Amino acid sequence: MSIPLFNSIASWFLKKRFHQMELFMKYPSEVQTEVLTHLMSVAKETEFGKAHGFSDMGSYTAFTERVPIVRYEDIEPMIERARKGEHNIFWPTPIKWFAKSSGTTNAKSKFIPVSTESLEDCHFKAGKDMLSLYFNNNEDSKLFTGKSLRLGGSKELYQDNNTFFGDLSAIIIDNMPFWAEMSSTPSNKVSLMSEWESKLAAIVEETIKEDVTSLAGVPSWMLVLLNEVLEKTGKSHLFEIWENLEVYFHGGVSFNPYREQYQKLLPRKSFRYYEIYNASEGFFAIQDRNNSDELLLMLDYGIFYEFIPMDVFGTPNEKVIPLWEVELDKNYAIVITTNAGLWRYLIGDTVRFTSTSPYRIKVTGRTKHHINVFGEELIIENAEEALQAACKKTGAEIIDYTAGPIFMQGKEKGAHEWLIEFRKVPTNQTEFVEVMDATLKKLNSDYEAKRYNNITLNMPTVHVARKNLFYDWLKKYDKLGGQHKIPRLSSNRHYLEELLQMNKE
Repeated sequence: MSIPLFNSIASWFLKKRFHQMELFMKYPSEVQTEVLTHLMSVAKETEFGKAHGFSDMGSYTAFTERVPIVRYEDIEPMIERARKGEHNIFWPTPIKWFAKSSGTTNAKSKFIPVSTESLEDCHFKAGKDMLSLYFNNNEDSKLFTGKSLRLGGSKELYQDNNTFFGDLSAIIIDNMPFWAEMSSTPSNKVSLMSEWESKLAAIVEETIKEDVTSLAGVPSWMLVLLNEVLEKTGKSHLFEIWENLEVYFHGGVSFNPYREQYQKLLPRKSFRYYEIYNASEGFFAIQDRNNSDELLLMLDYGIFYEFIPMDVFGTPNEKVIPLWEVELDKNYAIVITTNAGLWRYLIGDTVRFTSTSPYRIKVTGRTKHHINVFGEELIIENAEEALQAACKKTGAEIIDYTAGPIFMQGKEKGAHEWLIEFRKVPTNQTEFVEVMDATLKKLNSDYEAKRYNNITLNMPTVHVARKNLFYDWLKKYDKLGGQHKIPRLSSNRHYLEELLQMNKE
């Protein structure tokens, strides 16, 4: 089949799916209720289903009364049994794959079950929907005339029980349908290499020979790859290598700190950026409009959503609400029930709704990765916006950062301490800190109150990290590449202290 014909047929199928999406946009609560009912029906004869009475559970209220909210630690024993070959524990079909959650720094990895249903009806369906939404908004697209440069992880065999674990991206690459594989680069063999630095070189060698029309991967690691491509080829920007490059599908970390760097690598106003929100536990949301920073929550992927308002999260007044009770511009922790057997699972991400018709969100951070030592409730969304403002004012470019508290000692006030690795240092570091602080005050009234007249918090302290500090730290823990991330914010100094010490070495 010729590429133009393939492009035409694929475009037709993908646009057809768009009309199916309109159903859950129009009837969100009905679709979500149907998802929950189906999940309980499918799993009623599992060990978990029998223990919680799924066979006679007739309402969402009964579901909330019988099934508790859980974290990974609560279900780890069940998952370990499944990894060792037991079946029908929390999901009826055999679980062959487990996504090794990159998280940030946990020495103890999480192994998230990935069922055949979640691969087909969530992850692969989402991949098609991502393209469907893109084609619907860009009918002149020539995406399939070339290939997608994907940046994934690696896989490993777990003991000898016929179960496998690896980065989610590796599981997807290893199982992807033929149509996706034939339109992707690098090859599966290179994509699934486990040693990051060798893989990086191999990806560069393979992809510079291809006609790449799209990019897909985590912004921080993709940036490393693209700079390697430019260094290898001696070109000044990516269109000199891939003339037909038209879109970058990105997710995993906030794009804001990297936006200006990408715009220099891709100096075309017509180039498009599309954000996705996926995790080891599922694929949740996709940017559905050009030039938007809001993501459409996908409601028919076999995932039932609940939310915990962050203003009561972890308190005696904590409450859990379904999708149809959420409010705009409130910060929520996400709870999911999935077609891989995760039941009322707290994934650790926080979101804010920007629309309820249809339901659109922005990812605001992590339930654990924020700073709230002094009642300032500093979340990643605030931090990213403040850093972007400071960079714009001072001409700086950021590679990575982390921040934590300086605790009060005696009469000494508290503060926030930042460690930032710059690609391009600020023209004026004092101004950088002042702009960042002023922006945080503007964005966050709790932070502003604690900073008022230095009543609780002094001006932030910012350290400039040495070159490759964060890269070396990830390498130390064998977390290079894939979806591995730096812990951005923390209410303790664990990560910060270790990185500060490495910065001196």
